[in-house]
Formats: sequence, structure tokens, C-alpha cells
Amino acid sequence: MSVRKRLSPAQGLIRLAVRNCLSSNTKPGQKLLIAVSGGADSLALAAACEFEAKKLKVKIAAAVIDHSLQKGSDKVAAQTAKTLASLGFEEVVVKKIAVGKAGGPEAAARTARYTALETIRQKTKSHFIVLGHTSSDQAETVLLGLVRGSGSKSLSGMSEKTGVLLRPLLGIERATTEAFCKDSGIKYWSDPQNQDKKFLRVMIRKHVLPLLEKQLGGSVAASLVRTSDQLREDNTYLESQADKSFKKYAKVSGSGISFDAKALEKFPAAILNRVIKKALDDFGSESSRTHVLAVSELVLSWHGQKPLALPGVRVVRKGNTISFEPNRR
Repeated sequence: MSVRKRLSPAQGLIRLAVRNCLSSNTKPGQKLLIAVSGGADSLALAAACEFEAKKLKVKIAAAVIDHSLQKGSDKVAAQTAKTLASLGFEEVVVKKIAVGKAGGPEAAARTARYTALETIRQKTKSHFIVLGHTSSDQAETVLLGLVRGSGSKSLSGMSEKTGVLLRPLLGIERATTEAFCKDSGIKYWSDPQNQDKKFLRVMIRKHVLPLLEKQLGGSVAASLVRTSDQLREDNTYLESQADKSFKKYAKVSGSGISFDAKALEKFPAAILNRVIKKALDDFGSESSRTHVLAVSELVLSWHGQKPLALPGVRVVRKGNTISFEPNRR
């Protein structure tokens, strides 16, 4: 009689997190594309997904993205593919990408990575992309949002499900994924860039959060995650109300959008500013808080101001009508 090997606490926690996420968001017969960098987070995720997928009768594939930003990145990608094969993955796609410079190195790498993952998702006919973000990543994201003065959407952090993206490990700390790999005999890659202080996220991870933990006591990271959960609830509700208001009051004509200013001025600020942002973003350029407030002035403090020339859009008020038009300049 064989004795079933007992799971370690880390293995049990991660398998349970994956099982709960997949059972809540997927159906038998669907396919998952697991994004794997070779680090502890993504390999722990991949191993748990490979185990749980069989029970849930979902198919799996893996994607390894080589950003070509470091010497030997191709070797890391190849080794990661071998590790995935040893874990039971039969379909592994390794893709080398070119990273631009727009928005800085971190943002550019993220944009290129997500674009590549979506391409692979479609090519492999996968329903979801599964990512290894942890609660540690969540805390860093919220703190980054605070430092940058971002709005509630940014401060609410990442959701378990966003469109085709699934993040089963948002309730799991980074240390737990490392313990999972150690307990499972999985060798993982430690990215040297995660030690490079020129990246703001690394500075927050290595210095800011530890300092806050030391000075304030308790788990600052856990408090940040709780805050993001609460803000996400609020933001989800406010966004839904703003969507309803936009659909009810926006008049689309040709390539433009217009509103009755008298109707807009009755909205609470949280709804008004979201409706304005939706209108601005409809023209393809991510609007800033400054842009939104400038348009809000046309609604709430109208005294014959000139049209606003904003990125990609021109905003004009004539009488009680505010119009958003493509900026041809």
C-alpha cells in the first residue's frame, strides 16, 4: 500500500488558491495559457495549475516570454521551457519580443509582454491568460499608486479576474511561492533586475516597505492589500454608475460626442469626472486628472472659456452643449 505524500503548508495554500480561482472562473473543456517567467511565483502557479487542471478538466498551455533585455535571457527561457515540460506541460510556447521605450522601461516591457501573451492566447485558442501576481505584488502596486498620485482605479490594485486575465495568487505572499518551489523540488530563476534599485518598484520592495514595516510594526503590506480590496469595491460600483450615466446622456454623432451641460452639472463629482474621463479616453489617448478637471470647469464654472485642445480631442462648450471632437492638429 502506497502512502500519499503529505503536502507542505505552502503547497496546500497555493493549490487551494488555484483550485478556487479556476473553479470559479472556468468551465470544463476550456483552455488556460499560463504565463511563466521562470521565477518562483510563475513556476509555483504553473505546477499548481498543472495539478488542478486535471481535476477540473481544463486544458493548459504555457507561454515563456523572452524580453531580450538581459544577457543570457534566451538560456533562461529555454531552461524554463524544460522545467515546464518536467512538470507535465505538453504545449509550451517560447516567444522572443522587442521592447520599446514608451512610458519607461518597466511600462514598455509590460506592454510588450501583454501584447505577446494575447497573441499567443489567440494562437493557442486559450480562453484565459493566468498570471502569477501575488499579494506582495499587490501591495507594491498600491504603494506605487500612492507615490504617483494615481486615482482610485490604480489604488484598487489588481483583480482576480480582469477580462481574459486570471490572477489566482493575489492572496498569497511571495515567500509562500518560494517555499512551494523548494518543497516541490523546483529550481527557479531569480531575476537580477529585481535587485536593481534604479527601478521604482524594486526600491519600494527592498527599502520602502521594509522601512514602513520596521517603523510602524505589523504587516504594512497586508494593510495595503486590504485597502486595495476596499477601494476596488468602491471603484467597481462608481464605474458601473458612471457607465450608466454615460450611456444615458452621451449623444454620439459622427466622430464626436456631446452632452447637455445642465444634466452633467447635477452629477456628484465622482460620477461627473468618470463620465468626462470616459469621453476623453474614447478618442484614444489616456487622459490625466488635469485634463479631466479642465473639462469639469467647462461644466461647473462656465463663463465663456475658449475650447480646450487636449491630447487627441478638442472640447468645446456652446451654450448648454459640451462637445468632444477629434483634435485634428
